[in-house]
Amino acid sequence: MKKNILKKREMPDAYLNLPYYLNKYLGELPEPPLDPKTKKPIGPEALLRLFPLELIKQEVSLEKEIPIPDEVRELYASYRPSPLLRASRLEKILGTPASIYFKYEGASPVGSHKLNTALPQAYYNKKEGVSLLTTETGAGQWGSALALACRFFNMKCKVFMVKGSYEQKPYRKTVMHLYGADVIASPSVETQAGKAFLSRLPGTMGSLGMAISEAIEVAVTTPGAHYALGSVLNHVLTHQTIIGLEAKRQMEKGGVYPDVVVGCCGGGSNLAGISFPFLADKLSGNASALRVVAVEPESCPSLTKGEYRYDSADTAGMTPLMKMYTMGSGFVPSPIHAGGLRYHGDSPLVSFLYYKKLMEATAYGQRDVFAAARKFAQAEGIIPAPESAHAIRQVIEEANRAKEEGKKKTILFSLSGHGLLDLGAYEEFLEGGMV
Repeated sequence: MKKNILKKREMPDAYLNLPYYLNKYLGELPEPPLDPKTKKPIGPEALLRLFPLELIKQEVSLEKEIPIPDEVRELYASYRPSPLLRASRLEKILGTPASIYFKYEGASPVGSHKLNTALPQAYYNKKEGVSLLTTETGAGQWGSALALACRFFNMKCKVFMVKGSYEQKPYRKTVMHLYGADVIASPSVETQAGKAFLSRLPGTMGSLGMAISEAIEVAVTTPGAHYALGSVLNHVLTHQTIIGLEAKRQMEKGGVYPDVVVGCCGGGSNLAGISFPFLADKLSGNASALRVVAVEPESCPSLTKGEYRYDSADTAGMTPLMKMYTMGSGFVPSPIHAGGLRYHGDSPLVSFLYYKKLMEATAYGQRDVFAAARKFAQAEGIIPAPESAHAIRQVIEEANRAKEEGKKKTILFSLSGHGLLDLGAYEEFLEGGMV
């Protein structure tokens, strides 16, 4: 495993804003969110009850870059720049002529990429005097990240965790409690939305859409509270581009450039983080042959089997309507172990890119995914989060294709977090009990 690490002073001081490139080179942008009642485009004022003004500005920005606040860069410096690693032992095992690189985000304090957006979101909310942030979480990675960010900025945090993951991954709940967050299994009896879900679907294991509804309800009914989201929205994806920006600089140092970029995709934050800086090159004509592949679970295949239409981002219909690939806001995915990918839709930006054929998508079942994760762990020593294991499954497919074709190929993917709190899932897989 060969490392390529940037020096602290080489960490980016601004995020890349992909809508700038879409507007400049494609002349098109994703369609705007709509008011669920009037079906007309919403204005920024409609979001002020949920988000600080600066994040709303970032949501609609067409600037080329979004500066990273100094306070946030100082906190990033505890774990960024993250390493770019070459999976040379996996290459050898596969017998492929392809070169496989991965950006490793599992060394952050919370073990995943989610802290990249949790820190700026907490920072901007604190500047506006917000005292409580509410959110949802699937596998618990985003909840853990926001809990720590709130602790750093002396704020309270309330997390609605999808019940399936709440029971599958108890130690993620422990991490959030250690950071001082309040964690509730969703759907719950703490909100009117939660009570309605339980009444309609007794025994449900929940979904991200349900948890979003509960978190928003608490945010809009509690003085001094705002809502924070770990994926889907433009500003969240923009914050994650620090991953791809660093990866570009690291690959440039090694004199290489990817032929294909792979990322797992639920809402889209990890995929966007690694791919958007390279897609900016593709849009500007500097990387026309570049392929980007989104990988999702077969149990929640919003890109590969969903419809591209306006839909609510939550199950109760409390959010604006967004144009996205969706399985329907009422869709409840089976409780697979990759809880971070169990979202009924995709971000409007990712959906637009897929619709315009600027990226591809594929889906795999979780046993195939865990088999790929085992192969990677035995080769490289890192146990990947189940979400990132989806990307690994596609990377192996790409590497095997290069072998069949006898072509050299450079493959880049994002390993968005470690799987050390997912060992129960791995044990289930190893014992043959995974469905």
